[in-house]
Amino acid sequence: MELTDWIEKAATLGADGIEMYPLFLRQFDESYLKAVADKVTENRMTIPMMCSSPDFTHPDPAFRAKQIIQMKRMIDVMAYIGPEDFRSCRVLSGQRRKEVSRAEGIRFTIEAIRELLPYAEEKRVHLVMENHYKDGFWVYPEFAQFMDVFLEIIAEISSPWFGINYDPSNALVAGEDPLALLEQVSSRVVTMHASDRYLKDGFSWDALKQHETAGYSDALAHGVIGQGMNDYDAIFKQLASVNFDGWISVEDGLNGLDEMRLSVTFLRQFIDKYFTSE
Repeated sequence: MELTDWIEKAATLGADGIEMYPLFLRQFDESYLKAVADKVTENRMTIPMMCSSPDFTHPDPAFRAKQIIQMKRMIDVMAYIGPEDFRSCRVLSGQRRKEVSRAEGIRFTIEAIRELLPYAEEKRVHLVMENHYKDGFWVYPEFAQFMDVFLEIIAEISSPWFGINYDPSNALVAGEDPLALLEQVSSRVVTMHASDRYLKDGFSWDALKQHETAGYSDALAHGVIGQGMNDYDAIFKQLASVNFDGWISVEDGLNGLDEMRLSVTFLRQFIDKYFTSE
C-alpha cells in the first residue's frame, strides 16, 4: 500500500493523528517529507509519534554509534513533519543478546539515550522509551522487556524531553502485570500504545518469552481493544489520576479496518469517560 493511501484510510477511522514508522518513508529529503506532512494535514490529522526501534545493546561501539546517527535522522524527520506542540520518537533498549551482560546492556542503553537527549531537545522532539517485546525485524526479544531492567534504565535518565511510552500488552507478553508497571511509571508516561493481545492456541507465555527467531512471534494475535486481556478501566483510571493528556496510539488493524475502527471508538469512549473535563 502506498503511504498516501494509508493516510487516506486512516483519516476514515475518526482518529486525530497517525503514528509514523521509519520504513513507511521512502526517502528523507524535505520535498518528500513536506508532501507526506501536507497529505496528513489535508486529511485533518497530525503526526505526533515516530515508532523508531534503535538497537543500543550491540557489543560493538561502532554499531551503537550508527544507531545514534539513525535516531538523529528520525528526530530530524519528526522535527520536520511533527506538530510544534508535541512530537516524539520512540526509543528502545535493544536486543537481548546472550553475549551482553545485564549491566552492559543497561549501561549501553543509558549512554545512548543520554547522548541523544541534547539533540532531541534542540529539535523539540520527546524521546519516549517503550516497555517493548520485540521489534519485527529483530532476532532476540527486547533487552528491557522485563520490568526490573526497564525501571533500572529509566531511573537513570532525567530530562523534560524523556518519558515513557506505556504499552500494557507488552507487559502481558513479559508475563508481568500491566497495572503493576503502570503504578511504577504513570507519572512519567508521555504517550501510550493501546492494544489488546491474545495468545493463539498451542502456544504458551513462557515459550513466547524465549522467542528468538527473526520477526514477531506467530504466537501472538492482536484484537479489538477492550475485548482482550487488558483491564482498560483500571489503566485509564490510573492515567487519569496523574492527569495524563498525551497521545494514545492504536496498535490494531491486522484483521482489517473494521476492527481498527472499533478500537478507535472504544478508546474515544474511554477518553471521554476518564479524561474529558465536564
